[in-house]
Amino acid sequence: MPIPKPALGSPAPWFKARVLDGNPQYSFHTVAGRVALLFFMGSAGDAAVRATLDRLLAAADRFDDSACSFFAVTHDPEDVATDRVRTRIPGIRIILDDDRAIGTAYGACREGSDAYDPYVMVLDRQLRVAGRFLLPRAAEALALVERLLGEAAADDWAPVLRIPRVFDRATCRRLIELYDADGGSDSGFMREVDGKTVPMIDHGHKRRSDYTISDDALCQALRARVGACVRPAIHRAFNFDATRMERYIVACYDAAVGGHFRPHRDNTTKGTAHRRFAVTINLNDDFDGGELRFPEFGARTYRAPPGGAIVFGCGLLHEATPVTRGRRYAFLPFLYDDAAAAQREANNIYLGEGVGDYRPG
Repeated sequence: MPIPKPALGSPAPWFKARVLDGNPQYSFHTVAGRVALLFFMGSAGDAAVRATLDRLLAAADRFDDSACSFFAVTHDPEDVATDRVRTRIPGIRIILDDDRAIGTAYGACREGSDAYDPYVMVLDRQLRVAGRFLLPRAAEALALVERLLGEAAADDWAPVLRIPRVFDRATCRRLIELYDADGGSDSGFMREVDGKTVPMIDHGHKRRSDYTISDDALCQALRARVGACVRPAIHRAFNFDATRMERYIVACYDAAVGGHFRPHRDNTTKGTAHRRFAVTINLNDDFDGGELRFPEFGARTYRAPPGGAIVFGCGLLHEATPVTRGRRYAFLPFLYDDAAAAQREANNIYLGEGVGDYRPG
């Protein structure tokens, strides 16, 4: 039997799926930053599959979600009904693929056939295919996991720009004063629910307050500075002309409430798919924590000086680490271009209630 797709070195397909006894809409892309072992088993009722599952989980402690995660994909409802397989959080998840969509995307299911070709796949921390193994070679998959865990100890540089001197100190102070005078409002994040992009509040995932700037003259001045300082840097580094800007907010991560934003991407819903680059302009430096981290590239963190920017592609998985002292204030726009503006306009029909007006410019 040939080894199924996807090919070595290629990105693994993303999917949302039901994790047994867990998240009914688990987003697989959030695994990035960890080594992942996927076992496309079809059914644990098969003796060879059961033996391979036991072999893979013989040293289950290696799967702890800090550096490594395990996923077993079954399409057999009997695996659920008879409790033949069990999710163990953290680290071990059983995914029910009852319509075989995941198995088909990963080549375990043959299109137009009921046949299922079980195999084991190993992904690196960027969710690229590092190895594919038929059942008799399961031990090789575990050996590859160990090698990748060793490699993951080294940090790579994430593809980000650090741009100093975007705002002067006076502008930073003015934006902080505007936030403090208002007090900010609880800031959510976007999710796709029943085909609509809607805001969600979950303090376990994100704890931040935002103030939306209403002064048109100030918005115009901020847009001009970003256009003069950030736009040329993006064009030079990425050959992209960021002609549009979305969102004029001052954000505050406060240590008093554990301000943070867990790993996420900024363009995974229809209402946010037009976003191309995220910009983080820090307004102060009298705080601890509150740094940017890109898990796909390791544990290295990034922090802009007051008035300076960190710029990165919206498709990168990133997090804002918890602020442990003081308050971190930041100006947080998104940038895109005219083609993406057309995409945004077309996708407005997918916006749900409460998304708000992000004042495109």
